[in-house]
Amino acid sequence: MKDFELKNTAPEDIEDLLVKVEKSFGIKFISNELTHVQTFGEMCDLIKSKIRLENADNCTTQQAFYKLRNSIINNLQVDKEQLTPDTSLADFLPRRTRKTAIKRIEQDLEFKLSILRPPHFITGFLTLLLLAAFVGLFFNWQFGLSGLVLAIGGLWVANKKGNELDLKTIGQLAVKMTRENYLNSRRNPNSYNDLEIEKILTGWFSDDLAIDKSNLNREARLN
Repeated sequence: MKDFELKNTAPEDIEDLLVKVEKSFGIKFISNELTHVQTFGEMCDLIKSKIRLENADNCTTQQAFYKLRNSIINNLQVDKEQLTPDTSLADFLPRRTRKTAIKRIEQDLEFKLSILRPPHFITGFLTLLLLAAFVGLFFNWQFGLSGLVLAIGGLWVANKKGNELDLKTIGQLAVKMTRENYLNSRRNPNSYNDLEIEKILTGWFSDDLAIDKSNLNREARLN
């Protein structure tokens, strides 16, 4: 199998993802620690070596689902029988009360879910405006600067006010919780499952960096 290189991925995108990894797994990369990491497999091994917790052979995604289900039952008075991994989030998060309901669940879980976004047509329009304004700087700096301020401000407001669900089912949300809040999603946050980590990281890197999973093998080079 030919090695796949991640060096074509923007370095800042990888850095942003590694910040999320630190938060999720409760670790901290020290200065120059990643300099000698050459492949995705070595990255996974480094991350696992830094999680100095009790190893427990149980499924974090399943535990995340149970935590989420209990929070929904307690805060939104939804019957337990109605909640399965395939249950649509929209079924118990109607648009009118969606923000308030999600805030209550987040307070109960003690971490952000970050599952709301503005409509795609709004972010698409504002992104095009941002690009047009950037180009406009070379022709009329005042016009370009005004466009940049409008586009950036619009994107900020849109993300703050967005009320569209970014996921469809409870199961998908449990997977997101497992990735972005791994330890807090476990029944015992002082434990981890060593066998899960590489699989979680593969899915996370693939989704966030738009890399085909078939290319993201242990030999995939980072630089």
